[in-house]
Amino acid sequence: MPLLLFDLDNTLLPRDAAFRAWARDFLTERGLPPDDLDWLVTIDGGGYVPRSTVLSAIQRRYGLDDSLDFLLAHFRRGINSHIHCPSRNIDALRVARAAGWTLGIVSNGNTRPQLEKIRRTGLGPMVDGWVISEEAECVKPDPLIFEIAAQRCGIAPTGDWASNTWMVGDHAPADIAGAELTGLRSVWLHHGRPWAEPGYRPTLKAAGLPEAVGQVLAARSAPGARPGIRAAGPGHRRAVGTAAMVGSRRLRGPADGAAPAAALSGAKPGAQAPLSALDGLRAPVPGGRPDSGAPAAVAAVRV
Repeated sequence: MPLLLFDLDNTLLPRDAAFRAWARDFLTERGLPPDDLDWLVTIDGGGYVPRSTVLSAIQRRYGLDDSLDFLLAHFRRGINSHIHCPSRNIDALRVARAAGWTLGIVSNGNTRPQLEKIRRTGLGPMVDGWVISEEAECVKPDPLIFEIAAQRCGIAPTGDWASNTWMVGDHAPADIAGAELTGLRSVWLHHGRPWAEPGYRPTLKAAGLPEAVGQVLAARSAPGARPGIRAAGPGHRRAVGTAAMVGSRRLRGPADGAAPAAALSGAKPGAQAPLSALDGLRAPVPGGRPDSGAPAAVAAVRV
């Protein structure tokens, strides 16, 4: 069965719009200048700047006495109150499912907030499995995280699995380079941006998720279409991994001192663990391959 993997933030969910809504509320509640909205959006860096850095900057700018823990809790509650999955994206997932695709989520981020997003937006029942970088102890673009995603969706990452798998995402060094390293085809959600990475490129580009899903379904059903591509050799993987690290403007390590968890969650529905239960659910997947080609320091983690 073909497998279609999705990034979470700014792919399935409009994360940046939720941050902007929280920032607007924050300024209003505190009686702060509304014109500072653009400043808050800028320092957020699309979610790739550690929350401790962002919130410390807010403390200094406005002379706040609130602790970082208080501000972090306020931020998390605010983001969750504004995050949603657009109906057009839900419809696109239903179309893909009806066409016979297995669906999964691959997210770089901290476990609890990402799981909360999946739970609150109703995405859990829409997909077959998910993997989040903190609890999996590996990050996109490492091929291991895509293999874990396949396993959790009920597909063994052996044989020609990569030839029947697509990745859809908005972040080039994590999503598209990761697909290239793993041997997957990919769709990049450009959100009006030009492609700027010289070392690799997506298979297709789309303005939004419904268009991306439509392109994937059309590519698979096109006359004479190949089922997929072959996984790249070690030399090419190393080159792409280096390009992903050098080309990124938003690469970060695991944020805010998040502790990795050994247990795996996000397995296929039917054996789906509760979203709140993170410990002792699955045996750990063995460590990453030494020849994966993805530099160990590469980690684009939204927080």
